[in-house]
Amino acid sequence: MTERPIGRDVIARQRFARLFSLGDRRAPLSWSPGLVLGPDDPELPVSVAPLRSTRSYDSIPATITICTRDDLCYPFDSEDQWVAQEGLVLPPSLVESDSGVFGSGLEVVPVSWNSLHHDDSLAELDSEPSVIILIDAPQLAQRPGMLAEALQTVRIRFPSSLIWAPGISGPDNCALLAWMGVDLFDLARMRHASSLGVLLTESGPRKIEETVDEDFGMEAQCTTWVQAISSTRAAIREGTLRELVERQSMSSPRSVEHLRRHDSMVTENGNTHSVLSSVVSSNRRLRCHTYESRNDPLVLDWRSRVADEHLPPSHQRDILVLLPCSAKKPYKLSKSHIRFRRVLRNPCVHETMVTAPLGLVPRELEDLWPAAHYDIPVSGEWDADELDVIRSMVRRIVSRVGYSVVINHSGIRINIEGTNIIDTRQGDSAGSGEALSRLESAVESAVIDSEGKGAPVHARLEIMMSISRFIHGSDAWLKGASVIGRPPILTINKDGSQLAKWNPRLGRFSFSKSCLPMLDELGGLARVSLRDGVDWIGDIFSSNTESADCSIRSGDELLVFQGGKLIGSARSEAPGWEWPRGPGKLARARHRL
Repeated sequence: MTERPIGRDVIARQRFARLFSLGDRRAPLSWSPGLVLGPDDPELPVSVAPLRSTRSYDSIPATITICTRDDLCYPFDSEDQWVAQEGLVLPPSLVESDSGVFGSGLEVVPVSWNSLHHDDSLAELDSEPSVIILIDAPQLAQRPGMLAEALQTVRIRFPSSLIWAPGISGPDNCALLAWMGVDLFDLARMRHASSLGVLLTESGPRKIEETVDEDFGMEAQCTTWVQAISSTRAAIREGTLRELVERQSMSSPRSVEHLRRHDSMVTENGNTHSVLSSVVSSNRRLRCHTYESRNDPLVLDWRSRVADEHLPPSHQRDILVLLPCSAKKPYKLSKSHIRFRRVLRNPCVHETMVTAPLGLVPRELEDLWPAAHYDIPVSGEWDADELDVIRSMVRRIVSRVGYSVVINHSGIRINIEGTNIIDTRQGDSAGSGEALSRLESAVESAVIDSEGKGAPVHARLEIMMSISRFIHGSDAWLKGASVIGRPPILTINKDGSQLAKWNPRLGRFSFSKSCLPMLDELGGLARVSLRDGVDWIGDIFSSNTESADCSIRSGDELLVFQGGKLIGSARSEAPGWEWPRGPGKLARARHRL
């Protein structure tokens, strides 16, 4: 009998985590992250637990059967059953050995550390199975880095499949595993906790509190599981999963290790398979409340690009002014920065904010994600790690850009051999009259010494070019253009035609249709190719996509091609690792030529 695939659509996504709707997308019956029930598990609503599994030991290798608990497979007229062979699973330590008998199935495919290294058929599969089972997840979870590597490999190889890592999940790591790419969980750890008389909670296992009549039975255990799944789904939908992960991971040293290993791999593989976003909604916040926030690949990416790649506007490469950050974002709207800008009247100084965890935020980039969206607890004190990051970034950017003078109003002691650094705080608060007077005087003297004569005629264009270099890696499309309009919305014209609008509230350029051929010629945007013979109607999905640049970030502007010809543009809703076979909508159509 032919196995039918489970209907799945993406409701929300954040990095490797997705909120899938399961069944008919017009009236879904369940969602993931969700549970796979065992034969002796309590009955839970289908909305929480869409699948049931059994394992047969009558033969070697064992057989795994997964059943849907409602009509989740097209045409949604009955429950379905899938059968898979588990294969001979060797311990991860024997990775150099080849068992020769790997997991197999149609809609359910078991994989192991061994098969990921030796089973060539996994690379040749031209379908996206409904479920991928990481069969040796408990063993991988005990070995440094193996779980993170296996999950990342499977997630990127099978972007549309639901991933299940049996035996390792619980309310205390549900969000973490979802962050790493797991979609399905089970009650194995919960049954074990119940047998030991402890309650498995979102904060980890603990003894019950008898004074409030707590229970460690399966009903109580399932209540905590449902709460954890609800929290994880809501966090994916709202874009706050990272914060939930950081809080939950503190319950276990092993969870902290998994998060750090995962972060390290994402950072190392960022240029190969992008997982980050370039633009988010204006209400999104990056809440950096724990030490682990500093290891977020998004934060590390910002630091690296600002310190080692970003070029300020051409007229602001001689005098660097370091300013403290503010609680209000973007900084220019804060009262403190309004006072700073009253004394920083010369547009030739390069204002750069000193902050944690991003390190440095140049003024021209303050409207971008994540600079305009982050929140951090303010204690008034810098720790050693924060100081090291800031000082290192300042040294690197000063060396690369070649500033002749650094006016330091940040309050942090900074010394760079061979560079003239002027401390205008001298122990006073940044907004005090004395400090502001010293700042004004230092800037005026530095401008005179550098023979600065004010802003060039095309100062606004230079700023737009600097922003474009940071976002798109090129400013070639802006050569010969002009910038008109009153802030905050600016219009960019060239030869009588509108090229784009700059909207700081969104932190992006909105390109016009007439600009697309020039962007194609100059190579300014990532590219997507549609399948030949497919009429491009509506948005972009895997069904009409042939190939795409792996460097795409969520929110990127894309050039759309078909048969080698430019036919329009789109705005990405999925990061590069999901293209071209990812589930749901990959990009929203913008222009058609």
